[in-house]
Amino acid sequence: MKNISVLFLSLSLFFAFCGNTDQPIKAATKVNKISVIDTNGMTVRERFLLPEGFERVLVAANSFQHYLRNLPLKPAASKVYLFNGHEKYRQDVHAAVVDMDVGSRDLQQCADAVMRLRAEYLFSEKKYGEIHFDFTNGFNAAYKKWREGSRISVKGNTVKWVSSPNSSTSYNSFRKYMDMVFAYAGTWSLAKEMKPTEPEKMEIGNVFIKGGSPGHAVIVVDMAVNKKTGKKIFLLAQSYMPAQDIHILKNPNKKGMNAWYDLDFGEILNTPEWRFQKNELKRF
Repeated sequence: MKNISVLFLSLSLFFAFCGNTDQPIKAATKVNKISVIDTNGMTVRERFLLPEGFERVLVAANSFQHYLRNLPLKPAASKVYLFNGHEKYRQDVHAAVVDMDVGSRDLQQCADAVMRLRAEYLFSEKKYGEIHFDFTNGFNAAYKKWREGSRISVKGNTVKWVSSPNSSTSYNSFRKYMDMVFAYAGTWSLAKEMKPTEPEKMEIGNVFIKGGSPGHAVIVVDMAVNKKTGKKIFLLAQSYMPAQDIHILKNPNKKGMNAWYDLDFGEILNTPEWRFQKNELKRF
């Protein structure tokens, strides 16, 4: 049994939220004269074409990087929907929508989407022992224990593992585990779990994350390089608050690039709904 203060437990959901108290960042108004979208493409790799002179960085088969690059997408021009079926208020921030359920509760927000993608990949590769996330209060929720039959009990100031007669190794049980993680983890805990890295060393699967409330997180889902100049570009995906479809972000600064971001972005990375500091890039 692990005793946890009431204060930490009450803050778990508070710090799980993402969002910005500032005014939304306005997208650039310049007309997009260069299309880098194939509307017939049904994965990240197929949908997002490369600017002239660029090649996608090499990734290993069956890697997290390969998984993200090949995420399935909903048809072009799809809208982003909230967990309750309503449309997201802003439909001008996304270039594509990932074809993955968001659930029926207001849980899968920004950091949750990052954890979902990471866990879905590990589950698909049967790397069950690598699926684990800390709650905001420090409790380590390891999927391996869940898969073996234990369940997480949260009562008052106590969080502990308990035996369950309804243990299951099914995907449906895995999703219930993830919902528990979403409820008690967030940007605060995920930022503490991840390791800092430098933009110059960016890889697919790295995460720009600001822990706190409000906080936010976006994940790198593809990268390309210009072999002649060495210039690198990348794609980002996010969820937001309230819980909503995971979507590929537009670049609000260079409409001609559409969704591709320059790695040489300076000290501040501007995304449609958040500004990240250069030192807020982290890796699993």
